[in-house]
Amino acid sequence: MSQILIVDDEVSICWAFRESLGDDGHDVAVASSAEEGLRIAESIAPDAVVLDVRLPGMDGLTAMRAFRDRIGPTPIIIITAFGNLETAVRSVENGAFDYLVKPFDLDEATAVVKRALQSRRAPDRVARAEDEAGPETLVGRSAAMHDLFKRIALAAPAEVPVLITGESGTGKELVARAIHRHGPRRGGPFLPVCLAALSPNLIEGEIFGHLKGSFTGATQDRKGLLELAGGGTVLLDEVGDIPAPLQVKLLRAIEQREVTPVGDARPRPTDIRVIAATNRPLDDLMATGQFREDLFFRLGVFQIHIPPLRERKEDIAALAEHFLSLARPRGASNLGLSKDLLKELESRPWRGNARELRNAIEHAAIVSRGAPIRVEHLPPARAPGSTGSRDLPEDFLRWAEGEARKDDGGSPLYDRFLGLVEPPLLRAVLERCGGNRAAAAQILGIHRATLRQKLRRHGID
Repeated sequence: MSQILIVDDEVSICWAFRESLGDDGHDVAVASSAEEGLRIAESIAPDAVVLDVRLPGMDGLTAMRAFRDRIGPTPIIIITAFGNLETAVRSVENGAFDYLVKPFDLDEATAVVKRALQSRRAPDRVARAEDEAGPETLVGRSAAMHDLFKRIALAAPAEVPVLITGESGTGKELVARAIHRHGPRRGGPFLPVCLAALSPNLIEGEIFGHLKGSFTGATQDRKGLLELAGGGTVLLDEVGDIPAPLQVKLLRAIEQREVTPVGDARPRPTDIRVIAATNRPLDDLMATGQFREDLFFRLGVFQIHIPPLRERKEDIAALAEHFLSLARPRGASNLGLSKDLLKELESRPWRGNARELRNAIEHAAIVSRGAPIRVEHLPPARAPGSTGSRDLPEDFLRWAEGEARKDDGGSPLYDRFLGLVEPPLLRAVLERCGGNRAAAAQILGIHRATLRQKLRRHGID
């Protein structure tokens, strides 16, 4: 039998924990304030503490240090109705075993308490950092976002590489910045590097640096991006796009903590933390030999996945309010979001995720001209086929079934299929590469001559 202390000013929560844990044979004590809980802790030496953040008098996060003085490494579980990244970081910083967000499922909460009793140890401390503000703030109230906050808090103090996955527009760079800002390297530089935007012919020199005369146009020595990030964090964005020949060199740079500039045989030591991000399925790339497994395992020591906005619609209202606060023109004090508008926002699929939502709010703030934002101020909803990604399977099956029934002696079905899907794909990749056909061909996995033929066939300039 274990001694468990519940500190919460809500009688119903204390009662629920007492009933549930008591049925399992545990002895449960309750307190309605941190001060009362500290007095009880001195007398019963609890094996685990469940501590609310919002309490009369001393708040729970402040009380954690006082509890540590009395109960040492005994696991403490934080519960709060106002979960955010700062709460998660401060909880882990002060040695919390876990934290739960109200309202929570009682069975899941008691399972956390049981895990705490089994562990009897507190996790590593996290270096304290102030909550971020402004456009870099991570906003959300869904269970998925609270889990994301916890994973950021766990990853921040470590020196291991982190791999962030998620669709375009979900906020992968924001997560990387949060890890850097709440970690021990926050005093150093944070350098985001979009690998897909680098020229295929110059990417090695950009990342690792080069010596004067090492290739045509190298008129002076130049440090690479990995060296420039020394003492800080480098974000390798779109890491799935790194050319195969450079993957071995990147792997060595991460493992050996050294870089070798182009044209130099002598490696140089480097001190960086590596965070990688991608919206591409690395498992598929590894299966086709386009991405090395050893590099994947080195980059993905700790992995964080950001779910798309359509899977956490309870975050839309909070995000919309946040984006509106950033976009609100001076003197527009009446600018707000109506219930009808929020209903419309929550009904849209947001295939571009938070980035698309922000664009819509900024557009509406301009059109409304300082008046309360209405549904008609939003830009038109994007058509289901406009991205060719989320709705493609259903649309394509419907199209394929209809076309397969036809036997009109016209053009071959496969040619009609290519005419349907190739043009938007080619345009999207070219746009992403800024019109660079060599880079586009590399992403598509085809020869530049083949790309030219396809562009000519579809009349794409």
